[in-house]
Amino acid sequence: MNDRQLLRYSRQIMLPAFGIEGQERLRRARVLVVGLGGLGSPVAMYLAAAGVGRLVLADFDAVDLSNLQRQILHTTERIGTPKAQSARTTLAALNPEVELVLVKRSLTIDTLPGLLTDVDLVVDCCDNFDTRFAVNAACVAACKPLVSGAAIRLEGQVATFSGQPGGPCYQCLFPRDGSADETCAAHGVLAPVPGIIGSIQATEAIKVLTGLGQPLFGRLLVLDAAVMQWRQIRLVADPACPVCALVTVTPERQAEPGQRE
Repeated sequence: MNDRQLLRYSRQIMLPAFGIEGQERLRRARVLVVGLGGLGSPVAMYLAAAGVGRLVLADFDAVDLSNLQRQILHTTERIGTPKAQSARTTLAALNPEVELVLVKRSLTIDTLPGLLTDVDLVVDCCDNFDTRFAVNAACVAACKPLVSGAAIRLEGQVATFSGQPGGPCYQCLFPRDGSADETCAAHGVLAPVPGIIGSIQATEAIKVLTGLGQPLFGRLLVLDAAVMQWRQIRLVADPACPVCALVTVTPERQAEPGQRE
């Protein structure tokens, strides 16, 4: 790293468990952010600010006036602009050293594998269960870590899935029957709540990529912002899960995040 980079990231580098090695791991890391709304805004901004080398930014939607109450990547003058393009403008100004790749289309179980080939980790910030299940299935198949978040009303939740066989996946936690499919458009959300959850998602992503601390593997963190209380729920793998139950370990599936040459 040059002197300017050392200064930019100095407050992270001085952390004893992080150091220059942690910063270099972030610089080599490639992260897919799915959704650039209320959750994706703080996720993308913090990962860019922290120095992740490449961010793949996926969102098919355009900026709407109703987004601006919570989606801090976007601004009033960008109403009607594709969110991915708006995000690039904000993030390039925040940290021009980060490589930004835009994906302006819906993600499906057919298109996701190609995107996951060249990333180390996925952060799911979308607002619909079809995409969440597709992202989860693709991460399990590719053995990629997944940081999942959700926020609605005054509630939020975060979980981190290792992508390794034997651990739980997103579908172990939520059945694919549509029973939990709620959206902010239908039920509302308090502006800072997605910011809280998204900030935790960004923290989890950095921890996984650098080996810092203990990620939320096998744990679900649940926020009730009305009384500002957190609960932690232990997650276990479902032996009957149609996504992860039959996955086995192979040598090529054990690449460590952020360890690209």
